[in-house]
Amino acid sequence: MFNLSLGVFFMLVHFSLFLLSYRLFGRIGVYAWIGMATVLANIQVVKTIDMPFGIVITLGNTMYGTIYLASDLLNEKYGEKAAKKAVWFGFFTLIASTAIMQLALLFEPSGNEMAQQSQDAMKTIFGLLPQIALGSLCAYFVSQFLDVRIYSMLKRAFPAPNQLWIRNNGSTVVSQLVDTLIFCTIAFAGMYEMKVWLSVFLSTYIIKFLVSVCSTPFLYAARSFKFKEEQ
Repeated sequence: MFNLSLGVFFMLVHFSLFLLSYRLFGRIGVYAWIGMATVLANIQVVKTIDMPFGIVITLGNTMYGTIYLASDLLNEKYGEKAAKKAVWFGFFTLIASTAIMQLALLFEPSGNEMAQQSQDAMKTIFGLLPQIALGSLCAYFVSQFLDVRIYSMLKRAFPAPNQLWIRNNGSTVVSQLVDTLIFCTIAFAGMYEMKVWLSVFLSTYIIKFLVSVCSTPFLYAARSFKFKEEQ
């Protein structure tokens, strides 16, 4: 139960810091958050944790969920063009950080024990299999643009301010399904039998969607923020 309680607190910290970033820095804070989140989510994913009912999940789902929160906020307040720009920004950040860290791992460490331990630790975190990295890149690219597109369609169909939850969760339920399907298909191809793969797919998708639902009140709060330079 400790992991569950900590997980709830962990999620609230993510959403609260996202709101603080937007409150302090406006639209630039949202773009900066997306860049940070794409990197941290892929670092956290190397750690697995046990949850109640025998469920095993990877960290990173909460941080990854804030990227959808950020793109939906941009779409809601600044339009589809701003949201697409954020997707490209996050995609570039993910590729650049992956390329830079792969090159950093190629340097030979000095001969002392501490340097070798640091090298081993960096390999554990950043030396992900190319298959997993490819799955993450493809899933992010496709699902984020799909989320922006669906949100824009729902925004026209359900334009009322109190229908924000429909736009937010309606776009996310589809885009995160596609995201999980693409990632699990590419990253875990040939690793598991179908029964295990399906279990991983379902648990990952359910966690991601629950995070998205919990983020809705924070999206309402963020939408209410007003900035002098934007009026």
